[in-house]
Amino acid sequence: MSVKTEHPAAENPEELLDLKLTEQKKWAAGIPAVYEAGKDVFEEDGLIRGMKGLFHMNKKGGFDCSGCAWPDPDDDRSPIAEYCENGAKALAEEATTKKIDAVFFAQNSVADLAKLNDFEIGKKGRITQPMYLPKGGTHYQPISWDDAFKKIAGHLNKLKSPNEAVFYTSGRTGNEASFMYQLFVKEYGTNNMPDCSNMCHESSGSALSETIGIGKGTVTLDDFYDTDVIIIMGQNPGTNHPRMLTALEKAKKKGSKIIAINPLKEAGLIAFKNPQTVKGFMGFSTQLADTYLQVKINGDMALLKAIEKLLYEAETEKPGTVFDNDFIHNKTTGYKDFIDSLEKYELEDLASACGVPLSQIKEAAELLKHKHRIIICWAMGITQHTNGVDTIKEILNLVLLKGSIGKPGAGLCPVRGHSNVQGNRTMMIWEKPSEKQLDKIKEVFGFEPPREHGLDVVDSIKAMHRGKLKVFFAMGGNFISATPDTVYTAEAMRKLNLSVHVSTKLNRSHLVQGDEALILPTFSRSDEDIINGEAQFVTCENSMGVVQMSRGVLKPVSDDLLNENQIVCRMAKATLGERSVVDWDKYADNYDAVRDAIAKVIPGCEDYNKKVCEPAGFYLPNGPREGKFKTEKYGDKAAFSVTEVPVHKLDADEYMLTSIRSHDQFNTTIYGLDDRYRGVHNERRVVFMNESDMTRAGFKAGEKVDLVNNHGGTERIARLFVVVPYDIPEGNTAAYYPETNVLVPIDCVAEKSNTPTSKLIVIKIKKHS
Repeated sequence: MSVKTEHPAAENPEELLDLKLTEQKKWAAGIPAVYEAGKDVFEEDGLIRGMKGLFHMNKKGGFDCSGCAWPDPDDDRSPIAEYCENGAKALAEEATTKKIDAVFFAQNSVADLAKLNDFEIGKKGRITQPMYLPKGGTHYQPISWDDAFKKIAGHLNKLKSPNEAVFYTSGRTGNEASFMYQLFVKEYGTNNMPDCSNMCHESSGSALSETIGIGKGTVTLDDFYDTDVIIIMGQNPGTNHPRMLTALEKAKKKGSKIIAINPLKEAGLIAFKNPQTVKGFMGFSTQLADTYLQVKINGDMALLKAIEKLLYEAETEKPGTVFDNDFIHNKTTGYKDFIDSLEKYELEDLASACGVPLSQIKEAAELLKHKHRIIICWAMGITQHTNGVDTIKEILNLVLLKGSIGKPGAGLCPVRGHSNVQGNRTMMIWEKPSEKQLDKIKEVFGFEPPREHGLDVVDSIKAMHRGKLKVFFAMGGNFISATPDTVYTAEAMRKLNLSVHVSTKLNRSHLVQGDEALILPTFSRSDEDIINGEAQFVTCENSMGVVQMSRGVLKPVSDDLLNENQIVCRMAKATLGERSVVDWDKYADNYDAVRDAIAKVIPGCEDYNKKVCEPAGFYLPNGPREGKFKTEKYGDKAAFSVTEVPVHKLDADEYMLTSIRSHDQFNTTIYGLDDRYRGVHNERRVVFMNESDMTRAGFKAGEKVDLVNNHGGTERIARLFVVVPYDIPEGNTAAYYPETNVLVPIDCVAEKSNTPTSKLIVIKIKKHS
């Protein structure tokens, strides 16, 4: 058995900080959220700069938060603050006045920087000029923009095949740069375009595209204000999408019921103190979850089938009173096969498999029995499992039974975790473009794009590890900290000839490189983007398919930055030269020209320049939202699916581990070392355990342990964690990522979507040695 433990590609601490534990919160937000948000912004950005940024964030005519993709209200935006605590922290991070320049890099070697933890790395400040790490070099050194583009072009043009390069995208990149980026990559000759969707909602896209004809959600924000029941599965809105709490509060006030389904008891699913209301400011909370089903990790499929079986029994007893039979008959296919498959399960077995008492499951089914305006929300707790695609199909099965799609107050809501990750995919950032999309590129731009599908994130890492990829280009993100199997991925990255990162701040990916590396600094979402004396705007798409403008208002930290679109166009011109048929100069400094091109290629974006200037933007077409379905396999019907309940067999000393965020975190960006809702302070290397499991294993609260995964004959070790007792099902544990990514095997992925299974990792827990 080989051993893969942590090294400078990930944190490898020799000692822990001074961990403090407090009582777990039973509510989210409130005055503490206001205090923490203001503290971070004013410490990092200063009072005047910070207030200016906060005032314009998520406001009409302002800039889109670079955090989550929860939508802005169309009309009733708050006059006080249209942002949450974590949005303010995101602003604090990107608008900081701290700077990293050539002097900093001369004084700090790559090896020394790699010894820092992710929080320390992120707090160093904004990168102010292009930096280059030569082969054999120990320190990054300054490089001009022209020389940087020449360096990239030289590497790309000497490859034996364009397929030896890979072009990654983070969800922060705006629509304009995303469109030009994919255009360049296709003209260069490859579809190797992995993106962060591959690691999050790829399972949602795979499941929904096949069954309803669109890989996105079907609801609008207004639907939350006029619905009967909201189900929240595998999602923690209080930390990951805090602005969603306002929508849930509004729904509750209008009589909606909420069913929360999660292995951990999370404050943001229990209650909300809205600091923008007198009641919330005074410390009074709104109860959110009417029923809280504390499911086992990956027990969601069994729970859904149990609810469906109870509803089917009620429908059989009184036909036409529970299911929407007209909808099922006219709008769906596969109903009989689905019912036949459901009948083979016993309720008691399903309750045991999901870990929820049958009495509680019956309560949830009763809430749903006579309701048809139902919204189901989910996030990574559903998608990042081997059966993630099938679980989402099962979510759809429940929605189809109730006819809860294509009508007001009903539908599907996969909640995106990054502000423009959905827009990236709309702009054709995808390793598997359709023939129709490629034909349109050929028609509009006059070159033949490659037809062979490219590599997604996991397949890109494997290809790097085999030495098949030579150049890695990242448009934003922190690839090494976002991806699975950290040591394996680091080994892969170190085999590259060149890695290039378009970034605003220093992150760990800059410190894990092959022969040569470049860091290209760019504007943040809140930065002013001035071209020829005029302030520019970009566009983004939120979780509900609304495209709107984003115009930064803060003075950039350096005059030596380029926007992402300029970086793409200048790189394309340097690389493709006279063999290109695209006028890259035309697009480099003209967003309007880019949007005109988007209008010609992307369905629903006709008259793009005009529509994005509407105060609330515009909605992209969404057939299922209107009750219209069109799929390759099922025609004009939405499809029921036949799925199976997974069976997990663990040894007596094994546990399921799910990776989670702390409250002081957004994806791989670490804002601080506290997780106040869960009562954890000044430390991130903790593992949450059920107290009964602790007793059986002989662990005590505060004990130091190592987490070990042995998948595939490789021992993966995450060292030095502290045991914290928590309200979590027996046999289940939880810990923060990216610290736990080292434990996620590269070949443990969701079927069909190839998404890493970061929400179910089989581990052993050993006393630290």
